[in-house]
Amino acid sequence: MSEAWFYKWRRRPERATQREVRRAELEERIRDFFDRSGRTYGSPRITLDLWEEGWQVSQNTVAEIMAELGLQGRKPPRRRRSLTRQGTRKAAPDLVRRGFDAVAPDVLWWGDMTEIETDEGKLYLASVHDAFSRRTLGYAMGSRHDTELVSAALKMAITTRGGDVDGVIFHTDRGSEYTSEAFQQLCGRWGVSQSMGRVGSALDNAAAESFHSVLKVEYVHRHRFATRAEARIRIATWITDFYNIRRRHSAAGGQPPVTFENTIREARGHTGHQDQAA
Repeated sequence: MSEAWFYKWRRRPERATQREVRRAELEERIRDFFDRSGRTYGSPRITLDLWEEGWQVSQNTVAEIMAELGLQGRKPPRRRRSLTRQGTRKAAPDLVRRGFDAVAPDVLWWGDMTEIETDEGKLYLASVHDAFSRRTLGYAMGSRHDTELVSAALKMAITTRGGDVDGVIFHTDRGSEYTSEAFQQLCGRWGVSQSMGRVGSALDNAAAESFHSVLKVEYVHRHRFATRAEARIRIATWITDFYNIRRRHSAAGGQPPVTFENTIREARGHTGHQDQAA
């Protein structure tokens, strides 16, 4: 029980009804889940947290309480400047065609780069994500957006999956970093098939754009980073300790990405045992 709730309980009327007590407890849990999300969750995700805890409450009720308490989720995103600079080498074909969902892990990955402001100057982030769970598999940050940066992010993703990535489709824009000979060789070495959207079409890589929007709105724009090193540490922590394992994602059945992967893996493993027994 929090200190605030304790004093609220002490100040309660002697004849408080059971309904009033439940309402006060519900308000306290909503505040707690909102704060634990970094003050970014709206009523849909907080409702899922409440259901998981055993509460029987509708999303509309949660939305009403949040409005009364002045709890507002993420703000509209700022317009971001594209970092894409088309390379001189031939681009890969578009194997995805805006179909950003997958039936299993490691069928389709997508990635992109974005820039983050610090008092020391710009910091660039390259990331790689699994389309099945929306899990961030790899990321790299540096003062330059170049082939080395996107290669480091892809290598981290490959390591995360234990090196067994032959046949994975990796979808990006046609930036020179992704069309470079060095990056193409890296993909070829691990059996990764490149896919690229059209130049100037953000929708062709909308999934990666969506992740960077979430990162900016829910975290980056709420903080100030004195140095690139500080930004690296805090953003890496947000990705690994919050986004991957605690932030609920609508495309992952309302579960955090890692939880969703584990749930599906266990379910499919159980089904496989049943099939063998049959």
